[in-house]
Amino acid sequence: MTTYLDIDNVSKIYDSTGGAFTAVDALSLQIAQSEFVSILGPSGCGKSTLLKCVAGLEAPSSGQIRIKGQAMNGPPQKMGIVFQRDALADWRTVLQNVMLVAEFRGKKRRDVEPRARELLEKFGLERFVDKFPWELSGGMRQRASICRALLDDPELLLMDEPFGALDAMTRDQLNIELQSIWSETKKTVMFITHGISEAVFLSDRVVVMSRNPGRVVEVMSINLPRPRKLIMRESPEFVKCVSQIQSLFMSLGVLNEH
Repeated sequence: MTTYLDIDNVSKIYDSTGGAFTAVDALSLQIAQSEFVSILGPSGCGKSTLLKCVAGLEAPSSGQIRIKGQAMNGPPQKMGIVFQRDALADWRTVLQNVMLVAEFRGKKRRDVEPRARELLEKFGLERFVDKFPWELSGGMRQRASICRALLDDPELLLMDEPFGALDAMTRDQLNIELQSIWSETKKTVMFITHGISEAVFLSDRVVVMSRNPGRVVEVMSINLPRPRKLIMRESPEFVKCVSQIQSLFMSLGVLNEH
């Protein structure tokens, strides 16, 4: 498969009052075009820092990030990003929020509104286009945030724990919806999560990171058939994948049953 995203020996070091702090240390990872890859690790291991570097929001202290073989110089042109907090503007309607980034890029409303409405319908929000974010549930708000990220049809979709603040049932539903949109569009996805089952359910590969400083300790291929249904989480194959990752975290001292 063609490599889309190449993270080559990247480190990120911050200056602090206590001295230099290494968030990510000599991390290398290649993600293929149209691949769904989850980055899994304990809190503070540098997952979000890595994503910010890929998004061009932070500059690596060393190493290089390339997209389609070209070294990055600022945020990628064809990128969508979703954070754990939806960051919707409460004074704008749902439809206006979805079109916000396109407006920043100088696009006219009449050119982007049909696409915005199409996405909102796909995510079951067609009846809420004129509502304000404070009138929506957390799951609805995050659906709107995903629609905004997809509006410009990005090649690369970066997601930083997008469902982490949601209840379990809403999270399950959004996992299904995200899998569906990925199956249709085949975007390259880098998905940050704390959830082992979530990572296994969504991903082609799961990248396991160590405690700080963040390093890749294992890359696991998930060879489960698609489309995946929630009932699959009870299958022996799925349970085996989850158990292998749990055992790895136990060996790293991240999980402890005693």
